[in-house]
Amino acid sequence: MDTTLGNFQQLESKYDRHTQLKAFDDTKAGVKCLVDAGITKIPRSFIHDQTRSMTSLVQVPRNIAYPSLIWKASKEIQAFVERYIIDKVRQACERWGFFQMISHGIPTTLLDDVIDGMRRFHEQDTEVKKHFFTRDETRKVIYNTNFDFFQAKAATWRDSLYCLMAPLPPNPEKLPAVCSYLYFISHVVDLLFCFAYGHVMVNYSNKVMQLGLTILELLSEGLGLHPDHLKYMGCAEGLYFICNYYTASPEPTLKLGINKHTDIAFFSVLLHDQLGGLQVLHEDQWFDVTPISGALVINLGDMSQ
Repeated sequence: MDTTLGNFQQLESKYDRHTQLKAFDDTKAGVKCLVDAGITKIPRSFIHDQTRSMTSLVQVPRNIAYPSLIWKASKEIQAFVERYIIDKVRQACERWGFFQMISHGIPTTLLDDVIDGMRRFHEQDTEVKKHFFTRDETRKVIYNTNFDFFQAKAATWRDSLYCLMAPLPPNPEKLPAVCSYLYFISHVVDLLFCFAYGHVMVNYSNKVMQLGLTILELLSEGLGLHPDHLKYMGCAEGLYFICNYYTASPEPTLKLGINKHTDIAFFSVLLHDQLGGLQVLHEDQWFDVTPISGALVINLGDMSQ
């Protein structure tokens, strides 16, 4: 790590953007390794233009409740609540392109397991993470810093793990072991009792796929279409799992965790921790999305629009 820090200090003294980016990428260690090495200034290739306004305002007022017990209610109440939810989703999509879902059917324990597993991946030994590092976009499991690292005007201060989970998911054995239940349980009980547990990423992806089908039904009905219309169009065939890890920065006012952007998918299901930081653009104004414990943020992507 000391060698990494020394190399970057040397490169900063005679700055060449491409040389610095390549030197960083060749370490296969990510942004976190710079922080672990004790840098006091972020590399110039990560510095962003701070003339851009990012006004922090209020929480996005679009919290969609989808009670799991509603299916046990009477048909009359069930129909009323379903219509209410469909209308609220439609309004949120029309006005914001974002909404939050609570009581969505995915256990809070699983959400916590996902966040814990992703944190373990990014905070594990660098030499282990390097095995997943690649710029080859045909790979099903990818770890790197910024997919557009060499194309963007300035790099963003995050490391990411990408996994293609549908339609053709990787063998679970190819997924990071540190993210699995087996890894976690093996630290507290005998391994003989652990093989009944699955992989956190697989379990979560299966749940998100089920939730995604429900969201497509709500969107279809909100458009006045048959509930399965968007599903039959093929809008539920792919699932891409992305975990962004935003490590601490010695100069937080000079960097961005992620650039202003739209998602290219039909929609994204976002799980974020309680630290916050997500903002959405609405009528030329930026709004903070205040984290709600157990909630998921739904973001309509380019394909849906």
